[in-house]
Amino acid sequence: MKDLPLDQWEPVIGLEIHLQLNTRSKLFSSAPNRFGDDPNTNITPVCTGQPGALPVLNKEAVRKAVQFGLAVNATVNLVSRFDRKSYFYPDSPRNFQITQFERPIVTGGSIKTSVEGEEKTFQINRAHLEDDAGNLKHFTTFAGVDYNRAGAPLIEIVSEPCMHTAKEASSYASAIRAVMLYLDASDCNMEEGTLRIDANISVRKKGEKGFRPKIEVKNMNSFHFMEMAIEAEFRRQVALYLENPGKDYEELVPPGTYRWDHDRKGLIMMRTKEKADDYRYFPEPDLSPIVLTNEYVDQVRHLLPELPQDRYHRYRTDLGLSVYAATVLIQDKPLCDYFEEAMQTSSNPELLSNWIMSEFSGRLKDSGKTLRTLGIVPAHISKLVRMIDEKKITGRIAKSVADEMVQSPGLDPVTIVEKNPDYQPIGSVSEIEPLVDQVLAENPQSIVDYKAGRDKAFAFLVGQVMKLTRGKASPQVVNDLIKKKI
Repeated sequence: MKDLPLDQWEPVIGLEIHLQLNTRSKLFSSAPNRFGDDPNTNITPVCTGQPGALPVLNKEAVRKAVQFGLAVNATVNLVSRFDRKSYFYPDSPRNFQITQFERPIVTGGSIKTSVEGEEKTFQINRAHLEDDAGNLKHFTTFAGVDYNRAGAPLIEIVSEPCMHTAKEASSYASAIRAVMLYLDASDCNMEEGTLRIDANISVRKKGEKGFRPKIEVKNMNSFHFMEMAIEAEFRRQVALYLENPGKDYEELVPPGTYRWDHDRKGLIMMRTKEKADDYRYFPEPDLSPIVLTNEYVDQVRHLLPELPQDRYHRYRTDLGLSVYAATVLIQDKPLCDYFEEAMQTSSNPELLSNWIMSEFSGRLKDSGKTLRTLGIVPAHISKLVRMIDEKKITGRIAKSVADEMVQSPGLDPVTIVEKNPDYQPIGSVSEIEPLVDQVLAENPQSIVDYKAGRDKAFAFLVGQVMKLTRGKASPQVVNDLIKKKI
């Protein structure tokens, strides 16, 4: 399988993203919609499907669904309705799910995002409301069901089959997640299960029209695992078609539901794929249709916050950030909000974004903390960047100051520099010139190499001077002196 001609094939990928809405109560009951409580404590007769218990729709869940539809320029349907989806499983206390099959609340829409530096637009088919199932708990000798999650409000966002690489799929999913975070509609926590992704995957030859059979991969709990699953399934299906030319597609790739096994680095079939008829959909008799007005939709639209793509456009156009920097920032809302606060006292957004995203976030990568939770004040990073801008400190000194800021959150970088003699930069020509003369005298070959057009030789000379000054010399002064003398 290593030598498969993958460049002649393409995967066709559609995603179903299930997001738990962060309402205080569940979709059809007053039970708390809360993660982490003791099992089976956040339940009512509605949650557990007791005879005669009737659902009552949560208006806040409807508002959050409308917000999403407006955020992705979709059609918010003024009339939508609920349906019963019948299936039998221990985590479904009623033996049916209340969802929206025939008439969802949102149809259409699109989302723009960056995929490896290239801006792309992906189409959304629909988004609908439904309630979640319970949660099976497996122990050594038995299994139990926690119904705390049963009835939690979900919005399921179904894309068109418009993605053709694993990176496109994860970028699209990340963009959807960012929208929901900016709307404050969901916690989008994959570890807690408030964001779950199903991927539908088929393959076809490049240039081929139509679709071949697809399989579904359920409940992937990280974007990285999703990419691995898509890549593995892409290779598997291509190999099947190449090894069995002329064989019926449906026999080679029978529709089924799979799960990703990270240890085996492959997919494991859970069951054959159900069809819509298998679920015996019919209109939910205990709930009236959702009827909205244009005035209500306009009111929700008027109250929308700044959305990720609006912020992305502002960062690219007004602040001059790179595609990479703008994309990374907007998809991490807490980090982006931190950058926004730091920008209030900074005039160099490009350098500021680099220090926040790379230098400081890199130092915290393995700590499990963020700049905000650690307690570093946004204005302090702005001050550090301003000292670099004003050439009061060198980049090397700034890195040492950043180390101290991480070790002692709350310390002002200006104070750190003032109290440490080693952080005082050397800017005078009289102090630096003898060191430049020394380096030039010790490295005549580098001078020859530079004059022969080898720029790396010049960088080497600069580095030697900076080494002698322990990084405290002004790089500009060093550059000017070396050029003048050679």
